Amino acid sequence: MAYEDPNEDMPLVLLAETENFAVLLGQDDDGEPVYNLEFGTFTVHLFREEWQELVELIKEADRRG
Repeated sequence: MAYEDPNEDMPLVLLAETENFAVLLGQDDDGEPVYNLEFGTFTVHLFREEWQELVELIKEADRRG
């Protein structure tokens, strides 16, 4: 599903969404994937390597929790 944000140059694909959070996938000007994590009023932009590191961090925290 494409998500059109009038403030974005490239279309974003909605990967997952909850009531308070969303993860969207887009591309930077060089075509590199960029993950957009929406946390209410702010967005964090991560390149693929950063995204993978964050996913591993969350998995580890979940295992320990």
